[in-house]
Amino acid sequence: MKTSLGLYVHIPFCLRKCAYCDFPSYPDQLALRGPYQEALCREITSRGEALGHPAADTLFIGGGTPSLMAPEQMSAILQALQTAFPWAPDMEASCEANPETLTPAFVEALVKGGVNRLSLGAQASQPHLLQVIGRGHSWQQVEEAVRMARAGGIRNLNLDLMLGLPGQTPENVKETLDAALALSPQHLSCYSLILEEDSALHRQVEEGKLRLPDEDSLLQMDQVLARTLQAAGYHQYEVSNFSLQGYACRHNRNCWQYEDYLGFGAAAAGFYQGIRRKNPERVHDYLAGMSPEEQRVSPAESRFEQLMLGLRMTEGLSEKRFEARQGMTLMAAFGEVISRHLKEGLLTWEQGHLRLTPRGQRLMNQVLMDFLP
Repeated sequence: MKTSLGLYVHIPFCLRKCAYCDFPSYPDQLALRGPYQEALCREITSRGEALGHPAADTLFIGGGTPSLMAPEQMSAILQALQTAFPWAPDMEASCEANPETLTPAFVEALVKGGVNRLSLGAQASQPHLLQVIGRGHSWQQVEEAVRMARAGGIRNLNLDLMLGLPGQTPENVKETLDAALALSPQHLSCYSLILEEDSALHRQVEEGKLRLPDEDSLLQMDQVLARTLQAAGYHQYEVSNFSLQGYACRHNRNCWQYEDYLGFGAAAAGFYQGIRRKNPERVHDYLAGMSPEEQRVSPAESRFEQLMLGLRMTEGLSEKRFEARQGMTLMAAFGEVISRHLKEGLLTWEQGHLRLTPRGQRLMNQVLMDFLP
């Protein structure tokens, strides 16, 4: 069975902290971009040498806001990646960007450097919702960024959207989806809001300044999402991700299929040959050369992680992939729990894949708890 190696690069800089964000990102630190790019290239180069320059077939550059890097800085990062980890001919290379920071020069640097997929943080088309979550762009800037990307040679485009925002209605969701579909993206990531405790949005909700949609509204939003995107020809291949035929994000699919990936930059994590590696979270610690933390994943943890990630996909967990990675069958690993949930109608086993049923998807966290080692 073919194996893959993914690369992840974290760019921690941003213009402002979004109200929902608890990711490792830092506003007002743009003066560190030069030193950060140099440290990043050193890490990429040394890691490639240490591992013997294995070939990679996916790349994801995330943040933060990668589009805040200067074009020449991004070019240097991409060159370092290609030298350290030879890219497969069918490489999928993705980069995140914010609409208000994307420039033609940055797009040109991406395309010349081999990036062929762009992911734009669009979130919502309503100005009041963008303001609530602290975004710094308008929907007009989303439209302009899409035109800019297309003009620069990007043919594979994702838009990130959010559901369950304070004050958001099912009608808002339909309006946003219609606006997004008018831009003909190949892929849509539609995330439900998770209130992180360290975020500004969590504090505002706790203080009663903002109210989240109730359960009935959330259910209606999910129904609008599924109905609208299915009618437009998008296939839901994972809990939050929809794509046109042939445009599922390979980098993320590889992660959900428990393939190896390497992480570079502050706070970046990786999983390679059974070892989880995490770089220091703070930018200054990373620049100072603080060593990453490493932990060997136990066999029991590995079995659970592969099952948990596989069940996120609508196709489910491949029995062949599980056995190839774990050296045992799914039934040998989890037979009693699987049998129980098959009888309860929470799981189904079809064509060599273990999948959550629609009811199981709604109760996914509860189902997964039963598999914990």
